[in-house]
Amino acid sequence: MTDLLPDRDRASSDRLYQDLARKLIAELASGNYAVGDRLPAERELSVQYNVSRPTVREAVIALEVQGLVEVRVGSGAYVKRLPGSNDVPGFNITAIELTEARLLFEAEAAALAATQISPEGLAELEALVEEIERENLNPHGTEKADRAFHLAIARASRNAAVAEAIERLWDLRALSPESALLHEKARSANIKPVVDEHTAILVALRAHDPVAARSAMRAHLAAVLDSLLFATEEKAIEEARRAARVKRERFARVTS
Repeated sequence: MTDLLPDRDRASSDRLYQDLARKLIAELASGNYAVGDRLPAERELSVQYNVSRPTVREAVIALEVQGLVEVRVGSGAYVKRLPGSNDVPGFNITAIELTEARLLFEAEAAALAATQISPEGLAELEALVEEIERENLNPHGTEKADRAFHLAIARASRNAAVAEAIERLWDLRALSPESALLHEKARSANIKPVVDEHTAILVALRAHDPVAARSAMRAHLAAVLDSLLFATEEKAIEEARRAARVKRERFARVTS
């Protein structure tokens, strides 16, 4: 299962990706890079600053949100503009942090819901799992059923404070620019809600087993976290493979 604290420094008062983003902004401001220059690769930045690659990814997304860099799939991050004197690094909740919080809150909400959920609530969740499957078949589909599924479980806990807290976390997924950007990248990499994971949660709730419900929700959101961490990397690899395939085909036509 994904470690909730992938970096040793994440427990510090300042989020590690913010510190790295500030260092990268300082590098841009100092003139080390010109507009159009490519930043070092993710792996190089990871080694240079002694941080994990997911932390580098979050920092680059923070710069992308501020319009300082442009991330080109399969190529890297390029300087879009240099920071000015009026530029103040602004940060908000990232998709990784948000999913970590969801894992903590929603796992316990699922355990509580397992002891409280009604037959009507179970029927609603079963219908939503079927709707998630239908949405996944649509390349332009949304994830409305996924949100509805999780909020229905929060309401089934029969604790208004729990339900409101979880709904707020889901709202932040769209309202926080850094979170919204990474979720958009994941969606474009064809990463969608996994029906089997939602089914496992439903099975545990139907059995009124709080331990199994907690475990199933944690496993699901840990998988979501993994997907977000590697969404952009997977897409970049696929694009690189596609570009290499095109080059091979072109070379074959020339030499045949």
